[in-house]
Amino acid sequence: MIAPAPADWRRALPWPAADIHKHMRGRLGVVSGRATQTGAARLAARAGLRIGAGLVRILCPPDAAGVIASAVEAVMLAPFGSSEALFEAAEAMDAMVIGPAAGVNETTQANLRALAETGAVLVVDADGLTAFEHRPSDLFELLDRDDVLTPHAGEFARLFPDLAGVERDAAAREAAARSGAVVVLKGPATVIAAPDGRLAVNDNGTPWLATAGTGDVLAGMIGGLVAQRMDSFEAAQAAAWIHAEAARGFGPGLIAEDLPDRLPAVLADLYAARA
Repeated sequence: MIAPAPADWRRALPWPAADIHKHMRGRLGVVSGRATQTGAARLAARAGLRIGAGLVRILCPPDAAGVIASAVEAVMLAPFGSSEALFEAAEAMDAMVIGPAAGVNETTQANLRALAETGAVLVVDADGLTAFEHRPSDLFELLDRDDVLTPHAGEFARLFPDLAGVERDAAAREAAARSGAVVVLKGPATVIAAPDGRLAVNDNGTPWLATAGTGDVLAGMIGGLVAQRMDSFEAAQAAAWIHAEAARGFGPGLIAEDLPDRLPAVLADLYAARA
């Protein structure tokens, strides 16, 4: 049995009704990197599907399509050759994850600008953050209060260099206010801050998560929950807690690929304990 989950987000989890269908459960898109950099997007997509999104699609450069197609099943695939084509492919999505192995370059910047025009909730992770290291204000101008930034300490320092030495709660709260988005400052105690001043600290972190790819899984989980129209701040809290609980249940030897398939057990306990 898992530890008791915090009530402030537990009651907001989007459990499906009897008459629901896949499109009502939310449509999540994940932007992939090139052919040799598809694993991160696949991890995020699988996590989004496991957390409950009804439809998950990986949007990828054309050279990556063959690699991804042979490695996914329920996750769908849509190649795109330009930021304009990405906009068209993503326009019907409820949420989009961009950044995992996307590339630290102008292409990622252009892709994020295109996604900001779709109306989808954005979850910006990894390369999507670092691509704006020298012009963070350009990123912040694209965001709204429902979007989510998921930096680890290094990525946080690239976007908010003046906050790098500030106490983590205060730093996250200021970063959320400055960016106008929800900020998930990852670490042993993950701090989640909303631009309206709300703040939460996840207290069930585990060192088994200190392995490559687990952040990509977390980004996909957040994306999957917000695609189901869960409030972004609550979705980030829930995803961080469920992510850590799944890792804790696995223990030594955990790799990122294990996490999505650990989610059903944690979700089943949460479902059984729902109010």
